[in-house]
Amino acid sequence: MKQVGIIMGSKSDLPVMQKAIDILKEFGIASDIKIVSAHRTPEIMFEYAKNARTNGIKVIIAGAGGAAHLPGMVASISTLPIIGVPIKSRNSIDGWDSILSILQMPEGVPVATVALNGASNAGIIAAQILGIENSAIFKKLSQYKERLKEKVIKTNKDLM
Repeated sequence: MKQVGIIMGSKSDLPVMQKAIDILKEFGIASDIKIVSAHRTPEIMFEYAKNARTNGIKVIIAGAGGAAHLPGMVASISTLPIIGVPIKSRNSIDGWDSILSILQMPEGVPVATVALNGASNAGIIAAQILGIENSAIFKKLSQYKERLKEKVIKTNKDLM
């Protein structure tokens, strides 16, 4: 069953959002991947956010560039955790418009926000949320963190 919804404003966001898809696959977590534009298909966005929980989704990762309203609009509709990925798009203001659109949410409508183009961290956060109650995911996360540690130790040895 797909537990994480990965949505983005347009197909041009896919290369960035692929990092979240890949990290979730690494942890054995199935994801539902859709293009859901807050501006071009608001009805589809509304239905997706409204029905995500009943469709088995437990966490939504929403990536958007430019005005980047998708994560916040989904958060205004859903009670699921929403992780926003600001994307530096071709028409963005060096990514700042996306960052601020996602980061500066009003009180009561939170969106957890990762770094610009930081979709892999969004995937890790989604896995950590699911890992609270899923020991298999928790174990894979622990192994992942250990590999990160080992990589740093190996790099230091290679420097000598």
